[in-house]
Amino acid sequence: MTTSATAPGADDRGDPLSVTRAAVVTLDSRKWVTGWSPRAEQLLGYHAKEMLGQPIGALAAQAEGTREDWLRPNPDGGPTDHTVLRHRSGHFLRAVTSLYELPAMASGTAFLLFLADAEEHADWQLRQAMLHGLAAESPVALTIYGPDLRVSWANAAARDELPGEFTQYLGRSEGELYPGSQVLSAGHPPSVTQLMSEVLVTGRTVVDLRYKGRTLADPDREHVWSLSYYRLQDEAGRTLGVCEESVDVTDLYRAQHRLALLNEAAVLIGSTLDLGRTVEEFAEVLVPEITDFIAVDLLGAVLDGGEPDVRLFDQTGDMRRAVHRSVREDLPEAVVPPGGKVGYTEGSPQWQCLASGNPVLNAVLARSSPWLAEDAVRSARMRELGIHSHMVVPLRARGVTMGVATLLRWRNREPFTAEDLLLVEELAARAAVCIDNARRFTRERHSGLMLQRSLLPHEMPAHAAVEAAYRYLPADTEAGVGGDWFDVLPLSCGRVGLVVGDVIGHGLRAAATMGRLRTAVHTLADLDLPPEELLAHLDDLVQRLAEEAETAHPFGVEGVVGATCLYGVYDSVTRRATFASAGHPPLALAHRNKPVEFCDIPTGPPLGVGGIPFESVEMTIPDDCVLALYTDGLIMASESDTDIGLARLAFALAHPDRPLEEITGTMERILLPDHPPDDVAFLVARPRPLPADNVASLELAFEPESAARARSLTSERLAHWRLEDLTFSAELIVSELVTNAIRHARGPVSLRLIRTQNRLICAVSDGSSTSPHPRRAKLGEEGGRGLFLVAQFAARWGTRHTADGKIIWAEMPAPAASPSSNP
Repeated sequence: MTTSATAPGADDRGDPLSVTRAAVVTLDSRKWVTGWSPRAEQLLGYHAKEMLGQPIGALAAQAEGTREDWLRPNPDGGPTDHTVLRHRSGHFLRAVTSLYELPAMASGTAFLLFLADAEEHADWQLRQAMLHGLAAESPVALTIYGPDLRVSWANAAARDELPGEFTQYLGRSEGELYPGSQVLSAGHPPSVTQLMSEVLVTGRTVVDLRYKGRTLADPDREHVWSLSYYRLQDEAGRTLGVCEESVDVTDLYRAQHRLALLNEAAVLIGSTLDLGRTVEEFAEVLVPEITDFIAVDLLGAVLDGGEPDVRLFDQTGDMRRAVHRSVREDLPEAVVPPGGKVGYTEGSPQWQCLASGNPVLNAVLARSSPWLAEDAVRSARMRELGIHSHMVVPLRARGVTMGVATLLRWRNREPFTAEDLLLVEELAARAAVCIDNARRFTRERHSGLMLQRSLLPHEMPAHAAVEAAYRYLPADTEAGVGGDWFDVLPLSCGRVGLVVGDVIGHGLRAAATMGRLRTAVHTLADLDLPPEELLAHLDDLVQRLAEEAETAHPFGVEGVVGATCLYGVYDSVTRRATFASAGHPPLALAHRNKPVEFCDIPTGPPLGVGGIPFESVEMTIPDDCVLALYTDGLIMASESDTDIGLARLAFALAHPDRPLEEITGTMERILLPDHPPDDVAFLVARPRPLPADNVASLELAFEPESAARARSLTSERLAHWRLEDLTFSAELIVSELVTNAIRHARGPVSLRLIRTQNRLICAVSDGSSTSPHPRRAKLGEEGGRGLFLVAQFAARWGTRHTADGKIIWAEMPAPAASPSSNP
């Protein structure tokens, strides 16, 4: 007969020795085969008709590993050891067997023999051990959610996170087991329930999803898990639910978080050399990642840019709040405003930290602490907010304590730990170095700015030839002081010099070079040199400075010296100006009735290049225009594009009839950011041409009698200008200058009298390029005292060379009175 059994392959998930999967053989009392299942035929290759009535022992192979006791029932009902049987095809098969004696029947004793492939059985045992380990021993929490996404099973590790009997949690959703939790990984639905729903529908596997929350067994501590999800199906493909694998990675997450925070701090803290911004960056890193509130307090000397000395704190108590930051915008923890003295009592954690240089950690803040009893305001605030954990760390750099940082927790229910303290100490050490660097830079920058401002004009003096306004803005804290400068220089005969320059580079060296160049421009302008000659002399000076710097620093950038400069002279009498440029941005001329004009001035090389002569251009300056001279920092500040900068400058200069201060304010607002990356200097000037009635000119014959004619014209013109009090002095000066021109120079000779707002100018021109020099006349000489007399009666005098000869001029103070109208 044959026994009925499940068809081979119908179920390969159970025990290979089970009734449904094993090869089943029935034996009589002699152990002869009375029944042979299809599975036995499949396992050993023999057909039932071949084996019925045959002794089963005949299948045993005479090979190593064969045991004779495989046909004896196992007392404990388990399988026997491995047995080697002979397959019909001739090869040996290692099998496991289990023999059971059936209840006695009328026909006698009978046995039921189960056989299975030994390797398949060992495989099943391994899987069973694995399943048992996952269910009872594994540290990985396994939870199975049914098709309704409610808990249907969980292993021991998962049950440990749930207090009480597990049965009470069957049928609950994930949100009920872990209320308030959140998905940390990007690119996933906001809740795990939604994610499991997608896995249930799509079959997509999710691996290492980071999830943060609190367990019912440990509600006071926040955990982070790594979750994986996959769909469970039966043999027919029907969905049974979703399996969740959960590993607590809280320690790993916090370590990674600390490392990420350190990396973020390395980038964020110290991004500038501004002391205030540096302490703000330190606070931003810690709130809310580590603390709910932080207060950074620095010694007053640090905030003032001086050298910190903790010993002085004991005497003065000068420690001030640099910055504080909270998880709440209204800063409920703060009792001192930024900039105010903190007033910590002696014995407080801050006082201890500052005195010892060591951190103070109060993981659980004791309300009965003596220092809290002495500080009623802070004590009341802590009780009100429920502050439960407190930490103070020193800010030390280069062996010096500069202040302390106080951290508080009240919204975060977890106390500060030793790991938190180590992290904050590391961050504080980095921040302290940056704070000290900022302090040192602030001190050096203030020194540089003081030097630079001492070299620039303090106030723009009033000039008869132009009305002027200016702006100077130093670069931001990283670039430091620079070498931009400007000037309005009074020249002879109603003329004025306008100059703007820019020394290459930044720092004290650039500022010092600027001072030397500005002094040189003053000196050269006093010589009344044309613009192109003045730039040539400056070029020589810069070359010498570069040689000196290169000798002192042959391998460093400190040896690089160079500058750009735009210099021009405006003549209020002729209404013309002459400009020359050494690699500088062009002059802007703002007209009232037409677009802003950027003058085509031949651009020579920057100062210090040498070898190429400079060229100048002469132009007529309209009465109602405004001239703008500027450094490249103005037009390159916003977009670093010259064309865009010039277009914005043209827009800012529109409507030149506005007050000059309004124009300069518009230029600053439109063209400059809050923190310009480079120094910026610009100068705007509105010409003040002299009315024709304020100028008198006379061509003189080259003969001695011309002196008398010149005196006569001078007397008449001074009477017309109501300057009779100056007649004697002016006639004397004019007479001496004309006489000297006729005696020692050559024609043509001319006289010009100029009446400015508070000056009378007498100028005599001739055709000789030889400059006169005053000399001391000997006793008894009748002549030789002319220039000596001129120097005595004039406020100042000098010589200016022209293309046709020279002009000798003298100035005298004159009262500010309106000239009378012509008859």
